[in-house]
Amino acid sequence: MNYLNKMYGRSKQQPALTQASDKNPNRVTGGLKGQGVDTFTMLGEDGNTKEIPTIAYVRSLEEQLKKKKIRFRTIINAQFKICDKAPPTINPLASIPAT
Repeated sequence: MNYLNKMYGRSKQQPALTQASDKNPNRVTGGLKGQGVDTFTMLGEDGNTKEIPTIAYVRSLEEQLKKKKIRFRTIINAQFKICDKAPPTINPLASIPAT
């Protein structure tokens, strides 16, 4: 019965977010820009047009920022290990908003 369940049974599908995290965020962002789907234009009642970024583009930028923060933290920690100093009590990343 287990074999039949594997062949024809329903299984939980992986969320799409795990697949996107394996990709290089710089390439994802560049691909969205290259396809021209990074923004869409809205026309207001007063006749003004506004360019609004798409959700996919904003997510790719957030992923870029997250990876850069992680890399920055590892570089700072490595620097303190090399210098044999304790990390400062003031967080150098405090000025960067958390995502």
